[in-house]
Amino acid sequence: MKWIYECENVDWDALSELYKIAPLGNKDPQDLKTVFTNSRYKCFVYDDDKLIGVGRALADGVDVSYLADVAIHPEYQGQGIGKAIVKKLVEFSQDHKKIILYASIGKEPFYAKLGFDKMNTAMAIFKNREKVLEWGFVSEIK
Repeated sequence: MKWIYECENVDWDALSELYKIAPLGNKDPQDLKTVFTNSRYKCFVYDDDKLIGVGRALADGVDVSYLADVAIHPEYQGQGIGKAIVKKLVEFSQDHKKIILYASIGKEPFYAKLGFDKMNTAMAIFKNREKVLEWGFVSEIK
């Protein structure tokens, strides 16, 4: 496997397809190019020329690093690649005061094994609020 930590030569259409089959939703190739280019740290994992894993961290260099968009090709899930990507992004982010990530429901035990604690005070504003409420990602405060 080949690990790349920069955006040069990334096939953004292939990355979009990876998110679709992972399955982590439909992400526009141009949007992916923007978010990965603007992220301080990124990991692209290839098996020969096939993109099989990815992740990124949006970081300010001192205070906070936010891990996002970790995805593994279904044929390669369960082989420790996701864990290795998260560990690499944490390593890149080690000098930050806090490292945060947004986990899919049910993945909390996976991230806990990697040293993450569940936050009690996180708040968010989502563009697609109704969907994330429906999915149980957020709850209304009454």
